[in-house]
Amino acid sequence: MLICLLTLLLGLLPSAPPAGTPGVAHASVPADSLRRAATDSLVYAQCPDYATLRVAAVLFVGNKVTKETVLRAELDFREGDMLQAPTLGKRLEANRRRLFNLQLFHQVLVQAVCRNGELTILYSVQERWYTFPVPIFSLADRNFRSWLDRPDRWQRVDYGLHVVRRNFRGRNEQLLGNLQLGFNRKYELFYEAPGYGHRRRIGVGAGFSYYRSRALDYATRQDKLLNLRQAQAFPIERQYASLGVRWRRTVQHLTALDVSYHQERVSDSVLYYNPVYYLGGPRRKYLEFALVSTLNQRNTFAYPLTGQYAQVAVTYRAFLSSGAPNILTLRGRYARYLALGGPFYYSIGAQAQLRLATRVSYADNRALGYEALVRGYDAYVIDGRHYGLLQQGVTYKLLDIGRLQLKGLRTAKFNTIPLVFYLNTFADVGYVRQPTVLPTNRLPNRLLASGGVALHLVTYYDWVFTLEYARNREQQGGLFFRTQFPI
Repeated sequence: MLICLLTLLLGLLPSAPPAGTPGVAHASVPADSLRRAATDSLVYAQCPDYATLRVAAVLFVGNKVTKETVLRAELDFREGDMLQAPTLGKRLEANRRRLFNLQLFHQVLVQAVCRNGELTILYSVQERWYTFPVPIFSLADRNFRSWLDRPDRWQRVDYGLHVVRRNFRGRNEQLLGNLQLGFNRKYELFYEAPGYGHRRRIGVGAGFSYYRSRALDYATRQDKLLNLRQAQAFPIERQYASLGVRWRRTVQHLTALDVSYHQERVSDSVLYYNPVYYLGGPRRKYLEFALVSTLNQRNTFAYPLTGQYAQVAVTYRAFLSSGAPNILTLRGRYARYLALGGPFYYSIGAQAQLRLATRVSYADNRALGYEALVRGYDAYVIDGRHYGLLQQGVTYKLLDIGRLQLKGLRTAKFNTIPLVFYLNTFADVGYVRQPTVLPTNRLPNRLLASGGVALHLVTYYDWVFTLEYARNREQQGGLFFRTQFPI
């Protein structure tokens, strides 16, 4: 059933570029594996007496949609540059990975030929399918376990249409639209351009979102969310508009500055049950300034095995109404990925948050259990201003099926699916600092810990499917399904 689902939803894949011909050197690495770039001995054989090689030409093949300027902006060399012969293979492979991590291609290959000390370098790509109209049918809860615990679970579903156009105009721009009905109503439109111009350094982002729901989690008791449902009304309504600029050195280094205007409203019933859901009444307006800088040096962004990732975010929320104090939030995240030898890999990640304000409302007092999670505590939320989280795991490459050929489908973009399975063991530790805690909530100001095993499936379009068994410090265990790499 999983293979059938992937077949229906994966985009159209062009056939692979041909293998090399004599006299051409290759530095080709499959997208979902990890190998060290071999020494380019063939280039040495062609130009044995040259310690440095001049780049005579850089060519691209297969980019029918993608503009060449998008690809050239990722390379750290140009025509006329001199490259060191002993490190040529490693240099070509590093640039190949940058192109692949644009997440626009199924596969990227690099070839090089040398003559009289001059290099001709060819990058060939397999473009993905870039337009995705995806029907929405989702659960109106934080995760599957939370949805399963609701007595009215089958009424808590959303449906509609989610449309994404990636690589818009062939310039790696993205258009995203949401038309969501059902339990939660959502109307959204976003545009993202990572870079303009020849060097593609400066870009923009803009968006608008309108959301309202017939239910709202208005308080936390026993470290679980209490839900208010109003059949004839919407207890929560939110809308915002955002505009920002991007500074992008390469696909590995991006800094974004966004300014957004928010209007939010809750019903009187929400304030009846929780008077501090907002501070100062049922409505609030605020400006939010967010600066986020990301350094992503992982070998692949979807399922990393080596490399590192770092992100720092500073957010300042200035309230225009309701008399609530302004909030400064600092977040940081770092992850390291190491090859242990053979099919074994190790990953470790840490993240933390500091939220500074004289007072915060319930809606702003969120820590673990929302975006950040100690695995195994899926049924709980831990409210608080500050938190720390440490995650680590050992991964074993269990099975690489390669490219699964589906007979009966003519188009090469549908009939080839890569499937790679990894076995993973993990351990998480987290802590939430909260000055004032309700007596019924016992997880804040307490060390949280868990461990478990997982099976990961990696396939096209950066899809990662994870089935985990986790057991936490409270001696509770369970199976959990996720759709992203956990660290």
